[in-house]
Amino acid sequence: MASMLLSLAHWSTWAVCAIIKLPQLAAVLAAGSARGLSLGSLLLELAGFLVFLKYQIYYDYPLQTYLEYPIIIAQDVILLLLILRYSGNMKKAFFYAVTFGGGWYMLTLRKWVIDLAMNLCTFISAASKLAQLQCLWQTKDSGQVSALTWSMSAYTCASKPQTTGCKALILFPLLVLIRFITMFILNVWVTATILHYRKTKKD
Repeated sequence: MASMLLSLAHWSTWAVCAIIKLPQLAAVLAAGSARGLSLGSLLLELAGFLVFLKYQIYYDYPLQTYLEYPIIIAQDVILLLLILRYSGNMKKAFFYAVTFGGGWYMLTLRKWVIDLAMNLCTFISAASKLAQLQCLWQTKDSGQVSALTWSMSAYTCASKPQTTGCKALILFPLLVLIRFITMFILNVWVTATILHYRKTKKD
């Protein structure tokens, strides 16, 4: 029974990751606007995902522990392009492409660089969530920010460590486990804030 539940959690996490940004993309496309979305938040999130992915590739982690990250990164890139388009800043797309591409290459120039980046990864990702929270607090309007996308992010953070079973202690360093817990709390916080301002606007 336990193995069945773990298998269900594993495949459900993969399924959620495959579509995690689709509600957000759909909301932006339907409105023709990226109002409420924090560009800084997305850039920091993308940076965190890239570091996390590069770290696991560099240290030869099993493919199943990070295969969803390329999918999420691809969705983030599409969302970034939409934000730039609707904000009239498409010229910056090339700059961001060069920056992230260069960063991806430089991460593994030295072992200490990738290790340091991974140590900072949780702070980078946390800063991403806080940047979105700050944007919501300042505007007091959730705009086109998708509560469903953020709630799915919370689910993946809660389920991911469990899907590795007892191997988690070997495959995931303590800092990675701390990352999942921290990201779960912040994702729930952002989701609650979105719903709060959406309710306030309706009232």
